[in-house]
Amino acid sequence: MKTTIRILTIIFLLLTIQNLSARCAVPTDSVHHIEPGKIIVNDKPGLQVFCHKAKSKYLLYIWKTITMNLDIKRDTYDLYDGKTPQEVFEKHSNNQGFWRFNFFNTKKQKSFQLDPFQTTCIGVYISEYEGLRYTMSMTQTRADIWKILMAVIGIVLFWFAKRLSHNPLFYYLCGISLGVTASCMILIYFAGKLFPRGKFMYLMLATGWTMSFYVAQMLWENTQFILLQYRDYVMWYILITSVISFLICYRFGPVTNARTKQIIQWFLQGLGLISIYYSSYFYEASFLSCVVLVLLYNFPIAVIYKGKRYWRNMFPERRKLLTDDQYRKEAIQETNKALQDLQHYCCSPECNPWKTILKLKDPIRFAKFMEGDSHLSEEELKEHDAEITRIIEDYEYTDDDDDDDDSF
Repeated sequence: MKTTIRILTIIFLLLTIQNLSARCAVPTDSVHHIEPGKIIVNDKPGLQVFCHKAKSKYLLYIWKTITMNLDIKRDTYDLYDGKTPQEVFEKHSNNQGFWRFNFFNTKKQKSFQLDPFQTTCIGVYISEYEGLRYTMSMTQTRADIWKILMAVIGIVLFWFAKRLSHNPLFYYLCGISLGVTASCMILIYFAGKLFPRGKFMYLMLATGWTMSFYVAQMLWENTQFILLQYRDYVMWYILITSVISFLICYRFGPVTNARTKQIIQWFLQGLGLISIYYSSYFYEASFLSCVVLVLLYNFPIAVIYKGKRYWRNMFPERRKLLTDDQYRKEAIQETNKALQDLQHYCCSPECNPWKTILKLKDPIRFAKFMEGDSHLSEEELKEHDAEITRIIEDYEYTDDDDDDDDSF
């Protein structure tokens, strides 16, 4: 028992020393810092790490994306990702020391979309070749159209989820899409039944997850080729499965249960919020957008206006005093507005013209006013001008007296 414990302790210490040595063994000449618009040319074999430093988060760059582009003519290379160069070198050393299936390696990507607000490193490993040369560049997009479109779709899906859940057309479209997808899954299930039993089946079970992932990836990468090569078969398959799905949906009819519609609405709103959240690498801002959208949906703008009105009634603003010029301008504006309202009222069906005329002392003058003449007569205008002149003279006279008093 003691011997076993000693052996396990020695193995643990050896593994720890190996990991520490792997972390410390990071050659500085193999690490390159890259920025948008910069191109790095490499002609050295081995593992080369390209790192992008995280940028500060601003709302102006909420839909900002950066892309790292690898320009290489060979496909015999390995890719590793990590947040630090040490992590990339650890993945490389582990992959070299043990046989394991590398998910990132099977993609053979040449374009990588990175989070601009997080430090990211991409490692490229190539064995020794003569005339080796490749370039790594980085491009920046301040407003990614796909990210914006994703956010818009999420907002529309969340805001109109209730209408969509009650719309029969949306019901049939979702049913047809689900039917086509389910038919593909059924085909895959029956294709699995065709594999022979026995030793080959055990081998498939032993490596089934790796082979399934590999086959699924190969199908995804060659989707365009399959669609072009077998275009007629794909179109007929989609058409037939769509018709069958439509007939099944038509047989059962649209959803009528109120609770089922409510569940569909919640599901659509959840999809909309997820789409908004993942529409930006600035996850704090996207989460805040989801919160604001939920508040606006549950508490409309009318409620906000009522709250503002109640606040103003409870705590009214202090009224500012008007100057003489402001008082005269406001008096003229309000008088003209009142006269126009009087003309509109007298011309409306609500006014009885005969009763109005009986109450007036000068109906002819009122008739002229309704035809567009001034509401003041010539004598009243003369008296008004004389009164204004007298007020101005009195004002000037009092100013002169004040100046004489100041001189003494």
